[in-house]
Amino acid sequence: MFCKNCGKELDDRAVICPYCGVPTGVSEDNKIYDYQATRTNGYAIAGFVLSFFIALLGLIFSIIGLRKVDEYNSGKGFSIAGIVISIVSMVLYFIVIMAEACMVAGTM
Repeated sequence: MFCKNCGKELDDRAVICPYCGVPTGVSEDNKIYDYQATRTNGYAIAGFVLSFFIALLGLIFSIIGLRKVDEYNSGKGFSIAGIVISIVSMVLYFIVIMAEACMVAGTM
């Protein structure tokens, strides 16, 4: 199916054109729900949450979540955010540990 306003190709189940926002004429009642499209990428969410508490696990889960974005049709944003937050957290942990080690070595 093609949008009558912008001419872009659409999914046959689309109710509204994702490119221009014009209704396609397909009613919500006729819409076929795809179970695959409604699944949640739990790896991405777990990676995002863990990145704040256990950075290494957050990084691992976020990478797995990013690899499964196509399978779940969701989670790309959470995965990328989890990866970035995990890396930043690990760098900060490393800096803090090195600073403490330098302080301890300097006081002896």
